[in-house]
Amino acid sequence: MADRRLKVFHTVAKLLNFTKAADALHMTQPAVTFQIRQLEEYFNTRLFDRTHNRVSLTEAGQRVYSFSGRIFELYDEMEHSIREMTGDVSGVVTLGASTTIAEYMLPFLLGDFKTKNPEVNIRLKVSNTDGIVSMVENNIIDLGIVEASVSNKNLQVDVCRMDQLVVIMPPEHELTHFDAISSQQIISYPFICREEGSGTREVIAEYLQDNGIKEEPNVCLELGSPESIKSAVEAGMGVSIMSQSTVQKEIKLNTLVAIPLDPPLERPFSFVHQRHKFKVRAMEELLEFAKQYCIAHPGK
Repeated sequence: MADRRLKVFHTVAKLLNFTKAADALHMTQPAVTFQIRQLEEYFNTRLFDRTHNRVSLTEAGQRVYSFSGRIFELYDEMEHSIREMTGDVSGVVTLGASTTIAEYMLPFLLGDFKTKNPEVNIRLKVSNTDGIVSMVENNIIDLGIVEASVSNKNLQVDVCRMDQLVVIMPPEHELTHFDAISSQQIISYPFICREEGSGTREVIAEYLQDNGIKEEPNVCLELGSPESIKSAVEAGMGVSIMSQSTVQKEIKLNTLVAIPLDPPLERPFSFVHQRHKFKVRAMEELLEFAKQYCIAHPGK
């Protein structure tokens, strides 16, 4: 409802990057630049300095940014108040999820939520845990769901459920003879892991350190998604550690074997949002629904 030019300006000012702002707004970069130019013409002053490939706010831009933040908070509060009065649950919620959650948990959760709340539109952004936390911090998304711990004390973190991680390997691998696998055994084999910034990789590293493993795993591949890791393991390129919920199909088809770790390895799936951000009703409904869904479906 707020002025589109002001919304574009606020996003660019927050990120200080036209390309990232265009991506966050689902616009092209020339369209973002055009909106900023229109606003600068309206105020008859420059709002950004663009020098040496860097973007910074002018003094006028800093004032507009301060006011725009307060304006959008008031818009959100007004919409929330009216919808609360009318009982209407609608609007847009921008949700972010790390890869494992987006691929294996959210399709079921969001399908059920949309059935009950057809007027709520959900935009989903997928990144690794570091990327999702950054988007929450910068107000690019309303709510994040991540698979690793969050250190920013200004964010509200609520655990959704616990997720068990297991060692995966092809059926002919020699480790399939064990009922459980130790961290010492893991580092003896070629290991396939996620990229830097992944919540799964961070949890595995902490687990190995906590169990006295000082040497690095014998990493033979770094891959960016659970599906690519599963394919590499099926091809016999190495072993890996993944969420048990991501390999159910492969276990049934006998293309992969999953064995628990000893001691067991669990991690939390958590909701993350800004602690003091005003929440629109659609986001509150989604957050409450997701919490109840996790209680009712601990394995999905």
